[in-house]
Amino acid sequence: MTLAKRARLVAIGAVMGLAALSLPSLAQEFSEEHLKAARATIAALGATDEFDNVLPIAAQQLKAELIQQSPNLVDEINRTVDEKALELASRRADLEKEVASIYAQAFSIEELNAINAFYSSEAGKALITKGPLVSRETLAAAEIWRNGVMRDLSQQVIQALGEALQNQGQQPAEKKD
Repeated sequence: MTLAKRARLVAIGAVMGLAALSLPSLAQEFSEEHLKAARATIAALGATDEFDNVLPIAAQQLKAELIQQSPNLVDEINRTVDEKALELASRRADLEKEVASIYAQAFSIEELNAINAFYSSEAGKALITKGPLVSRETLAAAEIWRNGVMRDLSQQVIQALGEALQNQGQQPAEKKD
């Protein structure tokens, strides 16, 4: 999976998570302007690009499965699967409509326009492209930092407890004198 695809998935996940957690219903109607802004934002993010291959991949997998079961029907299987897949291709628009509703539910028109403007800019495009790499490197750096903090905390606590125990052992001896 490319970095750009991962960045889009992160953006999609964040929006869908927000919608699922904080919004009561997606059955709300939106103005055409609101949906247009949502669709533009989806396009700028490439939010649904990951799903372009769902139908072709499903068709290929189905062909392989059916051909394995009935190798004598290769031509008929290929023709039928391709035909039915083409008939279902129009359903891709249903996903776009649903995702536009999710974005419209989560963001105002002004927010969508601002998001679209940013992700259409060179900086936004760079974030989509480089964001996943930066995120991975950030997580790796945080893991190294966390391990260092845990190691140092453990060492310092053991040292402090050792000193405290040593002092406790010496105090009674000093009190006897």
